[in-house]
Amino acid sequence: MNILSAIIVFENLHEVRRLCHWGPIIALTVIAVCSSMAILDSIIWYWPLDTTGGSINFIMLINWTVLILYNYFNAMFVGPGYIPLGWKPENQQDTMYLQFCRVCQGYKAPRSHHCRKCNRCVMKMDHHCPWINNCCGHLNHAYFTTFLLLAPLGCTHAAFIFIMTMYTQLFSRLKTDYNRISFAARRIHHPIMPFSVASFAATLFALGLALGTTIAVGMLFFIQIKVIMRNKTSIEVWIEEKAKDRIQYYQTGEEFIFPYDLGSRWENFKQVFTWSGTPEGDGIEWPVNEKCHQHTLTIEQLKQKADKRVRSVQYRVVENYNGACCPLRKGFNTFLRTPCTEEPRIQLSKGETIFATRGTKWWMYGDKVLDEEQTKAAVRVRGWFPRRCVEKCLYDSANNTSASEEKKDK
Repeated sequence: MNILSAIIVFENLHEVRRLCHWGPIIALTVIAVCSSMAILDSIIWYWPLDTTGGSINFIMLINWTVLILYNYFNAMFVGPGYIPLGWKPENQQDTMYLQFCRVCQGYKAPRSHHCRKCNRCVMKMDHHCPWINNCCGHLNHAYFTTFLLLAPLGCTHAAFIFIMTMYTQLFSRLKTDYNRISFAARRIHHPIMPFSVASFAATLFALGLALGTTIAVGMLFFIQIKVIMRNKTSIEVWIEEKAKDRIQYYQTGEEFIFPYDLGSRWENFKQVFTWSGTPEGDGIEWPVNEKCHQHTLTIEQLKQKADKRVRSVQYRVVENYNGACCPLRKGFNTFLRTPCTEEPRIQLSKGETIFATRGTKWWMYGDKVLDEEQTKAAVRVRGWFPRRCVEKCLYDSANNTSASEEKKDK
């Protein structure tokens, strides 16, 4: 019903456009190929109307497809849930513990993050998934994780059917005496369409897709379930690691306790999975550890943001860059070592200023310094760019002194 309501209701028709993206197109194509070939091969190998086992095999195959598509479309169309535009906490004093989103013109609630792809602040954002062309967050985390579980199981079943079909069909052609054919081959039903060379090639291709999906999606499931059991998101795992690095770097003697780990894997599990399919809570306030409070994590985020400003380095652009993902004219190593991420690349022009916050040997990531009008309009240009296109600016003694003093104060 959630899927139908999202499609039928007029104001939600724009959500159907999520299907027009390379991620859902590839994902649905893989599901369609594996499911259709498994159905055809199961008819060839184990005719469902002849035996009880064949009927059970066929029904299970249909169930896998239905359940996979149900959770996939729910993850896509139900969505993660978004913080209302212009949101502010009921207690105005709490704003000092929260980050302000210039795009949404409101404060970021605890556990929420702004997604550049969705252009909204997402409740309990885990990541933006290109395969569903949507974010994985508070409302659809259970659907997404269930999809990650069911897809490998369904593909494993389909792969078994593919292997048995190819084995029985090829083995039967090598035997001239029908009485000596193996047990599996004796169950072969004369199919409506013969198992030709084209059928063998299509089955082999589907087998490759099924095995690849089982491995890749299965790994993602184990990563997700490990995070869920600690009541974290992928972003919060990164925040916790940075918190430990910050405390160790500045030797502050603090003890950072992740506030949303309730101390029990079962209690953490129930924060995502419920019988109704809808998680508990409003996506803004969360149950926390007894040693923490609602803004423990947001305060840590503000500290990391301040530390990021201190440790950022100013660079001046000395070479133009058109923003290409894999630039051919910026060196062979720059072309080959392009960052494997969906984060954007930014165009550079000579004379511009960049504040770099991280980087690799061949690429850097940072914010472009904009003029006053762009800053007031909440414009922010940040992303990756080749390291060879910039050179480090020389700081005066005043800047160096202030930076070192701020480091000591921390």
